[in-house]
Amino acid sequence: MCLIKFEDFYFRYKGNEEYALNNINLKIDQNKFILLAGETGSGKTTLIRCMNGLIPQFYAGYYKGFVEVAGKDTTKTPIADLSTEVGIVFQNPENQLIAMNVEHEIAFGMENLGLERDAIKKKLDYVIRLTEIETITEKAPFEISGGEQQRVAIASILVLDPKIIVLDEPTANLDPLFAQKIIMLLKKIQEEKELTVIISEHRMDLVLPLVDEIILMKEGKIIAHNKKEYIINGKDFEKLKINKPRIYSIFKSLKSESLIQNNIPVSITEAIEILKNLK
Repeated sequence: MCLIKFEDFYFRYKGNEEYALNNINLKIDQNKFILLAGETGSGKTTLIRCMNGLIPQFYAGYYKGFVEVAGKDTTKTPIADLSTEVGIVFQNPENQLIAMNVEHEIAFGMENLGLERDAIKKKLDYVIRLTEIETITEKAPFEISGGEQQRVAIASILVLDPKIIVLDEPTANLDPLFAQKIIMLLKKIQEEKELTVIISEHRMDLVLPLVDEIILMKEGKIIAHNKKEYIINGKDFEKLKINKPRIYSIFKSLKSESLIQNNIPVSITEAIEILKNLK
């Protein structure tokens, strides 16, 4: 089932002459874990803002073409309604946290939707366990760590039962241990709830083994979208000036020296199997 559809979509911000997005055609299906990758300034954040109506409803500018989310036109459907379809976690989650404590933060969206008290309690208990934040529910958002703030932001979105969760550089301000925990949590959530998760992330070593597909962007255009195995073995990925995974760099070097003929692996397990078979 197609959840997000861009068709011949262009957008430029008010006051800018250059388009931030150029001729975007994209289809994203249900129950996928997708990496959004590209050079700095390639349009990744702008693309994400289109997925819940922030563009064009909040960010002023000129656009043509259309975007649909779960069959809803993002230019005509209120952002509040789209938030139940698409939840977005931005790079600095503390900017999204407004309540006096974590439990109230998670309940805020459900209260605005007018859910019954029992339904709120049931969903609260579920997402608190799922995101493993049982010990911090009484704390204020400013009292907890960056990794915990990310978990709270994710939990506050999950209670609205979205079909899609989009994250813009969720590990940018986290140390490697917390970054890995957040990525593993997202994979766990995606599999358990059969959601589509789209993550814009520079730490490709963390996400490559877990994602199903990769979208590549450059200069406001989508230059490739396919299964990860096809993308990392393609010319578009090779040419992009991005922080490529170590496993890619190692095996690309081995291939250039004709030491292996295999495709570049996408996980440590695959890499070990290839190396074991080398003569």
